[in-house]
Amino acid sequence: MKFIEWLKDLKYEVLQGSLDVDAEDVIYDSRKARKGVVFVCMKGTRTDSHEFIPEVVDAGVKIFVVEQKTMIPDGVTAILVHNAREALALLSAARFGYPAEKMVTIGVTGTKGKTTTTHMIKTVLEACGKKVGMIGTTGIVIGQEVTPTMNTTPESYELHQAFSRMVEAGCEYMVMEVSSQAFKMHRVDGICFDYGLFTNLSPDHIGPDEHKDFEEYLFYKSRIFCCSKVGIMNGDDEHWDEVVKDASCKLYSFSMDKNGTDFKAEDIRYIAQPEFVGLEFDIKGTCELSVRVNIPGRFNVANALAAVSVLSFLGLPKENICHGLEHLNVNGRMEIVYASEKCKVIVDYAHNAVSMESLLSTLRDYNPKRLVCVFGCGGNRSKDRRITMGDSAGRLADFTIITADNSRYEKTEDIIADIRGSLEKTGGKFIEIPDRREAIRYSIIHAETGDMIAIIGKGHEDYQEMNGVRHHFSDREEVLKAVDAQLSKEV
Repeated sequence: MKFIEWLKDLKYEVLQGSLDVDAEDVIYDSRKARKGVVFVCMKGTRTDSHEFIPEVVDAGVKIFVVEQKTMIPDGVTAILVHNAREALALLSAARFGYPAEKMVTIGVTGTKGKTTTTHMIKTVLEACGKKVGMIGTTGIVIGQEVTPTMNTTPESYELHQAFSRMVEAGCEYMVMEVSSQAFKMHRVDGICFDYGLFTNLSPDHIGPDEHKDFEEYLFYKSRIFCCSKVGIMNGDDEHWDEVVKDASCKLYSFSMDKNGTDFKAEDIRYIAQPEFVGLEFDIKGTCELSVRVNIPGRFNVANALAAVSVLSFLGLPKENICHGLEHLNVNGRMEIVYASEKCKVIVDYAHNAVSMESLLSTLRDYNPKRLVCVFGCGGNRSKDRRITMGDSAGRLADFTIITADNSRYEKTEDIIADIRGSLEKTGGKFIEIPDRREAIRYSIIHAETGDMIAIIGKGHEDYQEMNGVRHHFSDREEVLKAVDAQLSKEV
């Protein structure tokens, strides 16, 4: 294609050269430089790829997109843009032929519940015989193929490349988690979601490499309603007014507590049986439905309600919606890994105090004999997280096992000491077992009849990171090994 054909959505100034030149791909990594590609120069926190222009020219690149006037060799084309990341997103969409426009697109944002809600939507659509592509914490999912990603929302080029693969695979729908960083870093610029869903908002991802404060975090989260045709918002969220004030789409709302919303959950029932642990509730309003969801927790009422709110616009059979929710499985999100008359073991990704409080509080609704919590905190992360999670465990769990969780470059014992300091102040019962495998095994061996064991922090992750090296480790696998070993002893 000609480079000029990729520029219809982009504002730019021609610095030199002709736009009527052939272009076959877009890159932003100088190591991929070759003849026939467009090189987008971006200024990052650590590197400025404008500095690589001479060597990229030597590699055969003849087209450049820059965001500052700089020395550019003769004989090449260069355009100046206001924001190179935005340019990368728009050029990537054009390079792949605008694949997002060929599917029904659903974007889900919020502090908690994105992964569970996207899985719910995907599961129900598939129960209706639809082919679905999904992007989020678990990677890029097309059918049975899963491609891991470094970020919840990948870079814009990888996004449109994934969309293109979905279209080629016959996907009719695309559902994805949209992080606040995705908006801040312009990864989803140029995408107009058919449906934009906002689950909830609470302080998170605030720090040197994320958002400078809560106000910035809220602002970028709220952008979902500026790039969607239909918006669906949690009517129970205390930040409603701030989140929707700039909305440019038609808005609908869902709620567990407020009347007058478009979708309302009523008569919530908590079910804990050997063969089924989950909840049942009725939906009133725009959609009238009674649903049964096979994952526990009051917050999963909100997630399921959010999912049904979106699905109700798609003309799907109600019986298929109910079947999908009753038989869904979300890896590492309130996942019932083992259930028997004796105990139930849940694996969840909760890795901050907000998620932990919500998880432990909601498990109380199932009236366990004891609520046992196994957790640690990541190294090289905010120490405040350790203090607040230790406090939550001490107050809400009957017994806590403090262990390792991606210690990275810190000593596990130092992280445990920080957690211990806040947990001790609550008077809660606990022990320390630094080896996570042994901690999980201990929780299973010493389970009492009627216990609920919550193993939290890692969820779907299949590794432990120590000193910069990732070693294979899965909470789910370790639970099943421990259960098998214990059952063998009891036979």
